[in-house]
Amino acid sequence: MNRRRFFHTVAAAGAASSSLGTARAAGSRLPIRKGVLITMLPKQLKPLDQFKLAREVGFEVIQAATTPDQQKALEIKEASQAAGIPIVSVMNMDHWKYPLSSSDPAVVERSIKGMQTSLRNAHLWGAKDVLLVPGVVNAETRYQDCWERSQKAIRKLLPLAQQLKVVIAVENVWNKFLLSPLEFARYIDEVNSPWLKAFLDVGNMVLYGYPQDWIRTLGKRIVDVHLKDFRFRRDPKTRQRVAEFVPLREGDVDWKAVYRAFAEIGYRGAATVELPGGDRAALQEISRRVDLILTGA
Repeated sequence: MNRRRFFHTVAAAGAASSSLGTARAAGSRLPIRKGVLITMLPKQLKPLDQFKLAREVGFEVIQAATTPDQQKALEIKEASQAAGIPIVSVMNMDHWKYPLSSSDPAVVERSIKGMQTSLRNAHLWGAKDVLLVPGVVNAETRYQDCWERSQKAIRKLLPLAQQLKVVIAVENVWNKFLLSPLEFARYIDEVNSPWLKAFLDVGNMVLYGYPQDWIRTLGKRIVDVHLKDFRFRRDPKTRQRVAEFVPLREGDVDWKAVYRAFAEIGYRGAATVELPGGDRAALQEISRRVDLILTGA
């Protein structure tokens, strides 16, 4: 490539980047699939009716939960296929009660078995990842121990993840662990496997920083996303600072900055809402708010 062609190529790339930025600023929809957590759907409905409702109110994918009962798991698969709405991810269920960071080998083994069930669920359902809380720092578990024990257990799970072609997706939660985006990135990079990535929760890190910073720092490590909103307020009676989760677009998350950050890193996965849920009207309103977020409104 000669100098003239080189500078022409650079200029063209810059123009394309500028055009992308202008389009994003104008409100084009991010190429992100809109998801809902299965536990947000009315519990009195059968799986097929739950999945149909999710599709009817505008959601495109489902995050299901660990299902040890094989017959129930098959029913969920059939419901997903019949309703035409895929399962994109699995919420692992045993990681809080039985953390991988425990000093008790029996607890760790129980947690590993729970993840194995989740990975097999994901494979059955065609989901691409399983959400995992990697460990919990507490009075009995030091930060360094949590780091080393959880990585050791995850490495034991990686062969199955690779075999099933399902990513283990570590989430940032209020577990007193992985408290910065730099640490989160380092934790994943140290394991050095394409089958371990980040499940980013937009609302969870407001206590520790800014979601747009976490998004840019983690970049291509992000395989999946949760959407929540969070705010700090002053209690009018006690004057104490109160932290609370709130409906989407009513908290402290700068959603336009989040939109720009996702556009910048080229994220093309799903964004699943993790809220209390409700009836059709409540779900429709949540779906509408996600549309606003994904268009940068």
